[in-house]
Amino acid sequence: MSPALALAAAVALLALATAVGIVLRVRDGRRRAGGRLRFDPADAGVGALGSQATLVQFSTEMCTRCPQVRRMLSSYVAEHDGVHHVEVDLTHRPDLASRYRVLQTPTTFVVDASGAVVARFHGVPQRHALTDALAA
Repeated sequence: MSPALALAAAVALLALATAVGIVLRVRDGRRRAGGRLRFDPADAGVGALGSQATLVQFSTEMCTRCPQVRRMLSSYVAEHDGVHHVEVDLTHRPDLASRYRVLQTPTTFVVDASGAVVARFHGVPQRHALTDALAA
């Protein structure tokens, strides 16, 4: 392979990696539809869901952004009546990752009182997006 061709391949790979990184960063923390998922409170070891909503955070032991999300969701719940926060550690329950289609941590579900997933967030959720999801 000629040096010019190798350099062109390296530049193209770098440009592709940069584009993918930008797309992932833009999509991080944005609200997505919940689909037809239903969350079972027994999976998190809780007896009941919040009267208005429950914020279900999926995390792992090695997740670096999970403590930040935990603090943010805890403060958010403290400001809103009827909203609970539950954390599910996928390190100890890997079966739940496939059941709820969780591909990355942190992932946060907004679950209504009946258990229906109304919204999901990959990465660190934005506070205003949580408020919009609860209002919907």
